[in-house]
Amino acid sequence: MSLAQTVTSVSELRAVPRKVRAPNTDYNVSIGYLRAFITVLVVAHHAALAYATFAPPVAPSLTAQPRWWQAFPIVDLHKWSGADALVGFNDTFFMSLMFFISGLFLWKSVQRKQITGFLRDRALRLGVPFLGAAAIIAPLAYYPTYLQTGNHGLSGFLHQWLSLGVWPAGPAWFVWLLLAFDFVAAGLYFYRPTWGEAAGCFFARFSGKPVRFFGCLIALSAPVYLPMAMKFSPVSWTQFGPLAFQTNRLFHYFVYFLLGISLGAYGIERGILASGGKLARRWLLWAVAALMVFAATSALVISVLTTGKAASTQWQASIDLVFTITCATTSVAMLAVFVRFAKKSRRTFDSLRDNAYGIYLVHYAFVSWLQYAMLKSQLSGFAKLSIVLSLAIALSWITTAALRRIPAVARVI
Repeated sequence: MSLAQTVTSVSELRAVPRKVRAPNTDYNVSIGYLRAFITVLVVAHHAALAYATFAPPVAPSLTAQPRWWQAFPIVDLHKWSGADALVGFNDTFFMSLMFFISGLFLWKSVQRKQITGFLRDRALRLGVPFLGAAAIIAPLAYYPTYLQTGNHGLSGFLHQWLSLGVWPAGPAWFVWLLLAFDFVAAGLYFYRPTWGEAAGCFFARFSGKPVRFFGCLIALSAPVYLPMAMKFSPVSWTQFGPLAFQTNRLFHYFVYFLLGISLGAYGIERGILASGGKLARRWLLWAVAALMVFAATSALVISVLTTGKAASTQWQASIDLVFTITCATTSVAMLAVFVRFAKKSRRTFDSLRDNAYGIYLVHYAFVSWLQYAMLKSQLSGFAKLSIVLSLAIALSWITTAALRRIPAVARVI
């Protein structure tokens, strides 16, 4: 090589930026936007609980039993029946789909980082935020609950809080349970490094047959959910300190998580979630089916509860089975809609996506304080819900964006 060629080559190398962003295999516009949308649904869910017609009466204290206040921090006298439908619709699918989405990129991440690096990353991105949410956000969110009981004073709140025997963490339960699932998945990878691809290849056969994938989803989730649902009621939670989970849905969530891992291991764009696949093309049919199934499920539940059939084992088993069908239908419909339409990045949606995790972590405090501030207002339940939801999303979004300007925080959320 001549001297001139050498000088030219060195000049070209110097012109290359030192930091070139590599393609992010953990990124997908459709799935990212869907995750952000579900986060908004989570905020809406918690905002609506105060105005649901089935909300329990205000507790006399935090220590009184039953402790419904953990799910209903604030209870408003102004109700809106639409809040019942919103809460019921969300409850049938949104956390199951969150676990499914959380599993989609896990396999590639484990392969890239290896087990030690993956677990270290998960402990940082899930364990640290969970501790922060449990130690700071949860007490902030439940302090208005204490005020609504008629008590006042921080010392009284701390006395009742520390007398509970547990440490309610609010919505952060999802974060720690996801961390636990990640550790289990890493263990499965250690003992059988090929199971993800093998499962992915199995489900790849359903790439052009969404109905069969839907049937498989029910066939795998129903056998693990029904026995738990028959043994534990929907309001039964298992809790150890700040670690809590809805008892009857533990294995149901894990099945959705494993299914997400399997589809992700095969490749999102190659499988049933391909942007040009049959599921995306038939999004309208799935959306209509989800609404119809939810309507039928609601009618069945209302009929069973109002006619005294709830005590029947057969009817209870029917409701539990219908739950798995509704969950699968709505989850598949949501995937179809977002895979079909969410293809191009938009600045606002990108911001919501990037801040969604932080919004999930901090929103509970904003929701409860806004609900408490609206208690004396004579506005309708619908108006209050609209105000609380809008302000909670905006404040959580702004707070997260501001926190993410701190480098140490940005590395975590």
